[in-house]
Amino acid sequence: MSMWKRIGNLFSKPAPQEVQKSMLNLSPGDICEVSLVTYEVTGRTHNRGRNAVVLTLRDGSQIAYLHIEEREQLQYGLYRPIDGRLDNPAEVPATLELDGYTFFLEEEYEGFVAVAGQTPFMNGGEQHVWQYQSDDSRLLRVEWQHGRFMLYEGEKIIPGDVKVIRAS
Repeated sequence: MSMWKRIGNLFSKPAPQEVQKSMLNLSPGDICEVSLVTYEVTGRTHNRGRNAVVLTLRDGSQIAYLHIEEREQLQYGLYRPIDGRLDNPAEVPATLELDGYTFFLEEEYEGFVAVAGQTPFMNGGEQHVWQYQSDDSRLLRVEWQHGRFMLYEGEKIIPGDVKVIRAS
């Protein structure tokens, strides 16, 4: 290496380090692991007002939804879609009975969401969400957007069971 190149290296800026993606920043095409199952991220619904994301995950033919919200620390919930019907968003009850479990309304909110990839709601816009929990920590999530309801049943996931495998 020449002396001029060495002197130039002393004054050059170091190459910027690549920022690793967190679970909140994953997008379609990325790969993650949740509870020892590897998933491809196929969709993303982002609520900026709550700093929350719902990732649509695919493992073969199985579809799951990972709700990630940053509060004091990241909180995770893994959901599966369920069949159910509600008629009017104004009539969503505070208590729901489902398969012998009683779910109690824990939180209700609405906000603007942006979507990317394959999600239950293909257009962004105003979304209303009801989150329920049973006495034995089962989770239930109800979403309403553009006149359509989606229902999900799930469980809390500890942060150590979630990791990024490959991010684009």
